[in-house]
Amino acid sequence: MNLKDKVRSIQSTKKQPAILVIGDLMIDHYIWGNATRLSPEAPVPIVNVKNESSTLGGAGNVVQNLVALGATVTVAGVIGDDATGLQLIEILENEGVKTNTIIKDSARPTTIKTRVLAGRHQLVRVDREITDPLSADLENELAEKLTSVIDKADIIIFSDYNKGLFAPALTQRLIKIAAVHHKQVIVDPKGFNYEKYKGAFLIKPNRKELAEAAKTESIKNIDELQEAAKTVFAQTETAYLVVTLSEEGMAILTPESSKLLSVKATEVFDVTGAGDTVIAAITYFLALGFTVEEACDLANHAAAIVIRHVGSATTTIDEIIKDMEI
Repeated sequence: MNLKDKVRSIQSTKKQPAILVIGDLMIDHYIWGNATRLSPEAPVPIVNVKNESSTLGGAGNVVQNLVALGATVTVAGVIGDDATGLQLIEILENEGVKTNTIIKDSARPTTIKTRVLAGRHQLVRVDREITDPLSADLENELAEKLTSVIDKADIIIFSDYNKGLFAPALTQRLIKIAAVHHKQVIVDPKGFNYEKYKGAFLIKPNRKELAEAAKTESIKNIDELQEAAKTVFAQTETAYLVVTLSEEGMAILTPESSKLLSVKATEVFDVTGAGDTVIAAITYFLALGFTVEEACDLANHAAAIVIRHVGSATTTIDEIIKDMEI
């Protein structure tokens, strides 16, 4: 059975894998307008606002990708005790996502990124956030809530945006809870410290993130990629590294092997959110019993679909099947 037929066969069963996303939650706020003149106060454009919109950002974008694929999703993380946090919960619940493992921290705001655009041109981004690690009390509360939820999940995603949730001690604590329940952890990493992900099944950095983690200036070819990967394998003992390479596709690496998957996209309009689509698709198909290589091949198709759209986008199984026929 070829991969396309295998996807169709799984699709016909209507199985919905239960996926737990633990991650940095945020709102992406967009202010759209026109700019036809400069301010007399400073050499900056004056934006005449025409529209505003808000959507899930960070780990929330991973969640939306999973929902679009057909997963049953529970999301865990930390938000502020504020109006933005309530808005975030409302959007998630409207998507049918379970939110009972999201906790509120009165000491920090819910992260919100506001982008001001004139036409298609982004003029400025304003971030409201606190990225300090959680208090010990909040770490304990989150870990205790997650213990039973992890047991019910088929697979777990850590969506790390470096906003303070994945402090080393808590990250290791959650990986160990997952190990007790024999659950695979898939990591979308951030920052320089990959040792905190020790014990994860698969880690998915992009080329720049891998170079930073391996403390090398850049990665220009497969030999340098393999050399950088050695550092991360030594730090994490992960089974797989999947490295996204933008227009070059992605690489699947183990301590003993490597394989390049060429990019599937014929047109590229916007790569925003493509990494979230990749991690969601890999995890979704792993949860359905596909191999890592099969899951990555399908994620490659999913990424090709979303980068044909402007802004963060999602895709469906039907669209992936159709893309495989092109």
